[in-house]
Amino acid sequence: MDLNKVTLIGNLARDPEVRTTPQGTSVATFSVATNFRWKNAAGEKQERAEFHNIVAWRKLADIMGQYLKRGSKVYIEGRLQTRSWDDAQGNRHYRTEIVADNMIMLDRLQAGPRQTEQPAPADDGGNQAPPAEETQINVEDIPF
Repeated sequence: MDLNKVTLIGNLARDPEVRTTPQGTSVATFSVATNFRWKNAAGEKQERAEFHNIVAWRKLADIMGQYLKRGSKVYIEGRLQTRSWDDAQGNRHYRTEIVADNMIMLDRLQAGPRQTEQPAPADDGGNQAPPAEETQINVEDIPF
């Protein structure tokens, strides 16, 4: 039995770049940063960031391009893949990436699709409606 499975929780290091192949298939690429923290022998806190290249295809690519942005916290599931190619000088290059199969947005406020910044609404003299109250769910009301 073989297993090629990757799970990450981290923050996007850059906005997803969504392109379309000549056949019309969407592909998104971006990187996710994960942090590793430890104490060295002297007891000093150390931290190192690792950057992971992510590739997503089809509908998942479209969703990522629409909802994710730099700094978004995400859970990514996928598999490792290494590609190789030769440049114009004949040098061989390798790139290891995670091909995403699943993604969960972990930011607390996911209000909708990513939008460009809009100017703040004009002050209407304090006639704004109060914020909506959050509905609390009582555990006893859940039917299962």
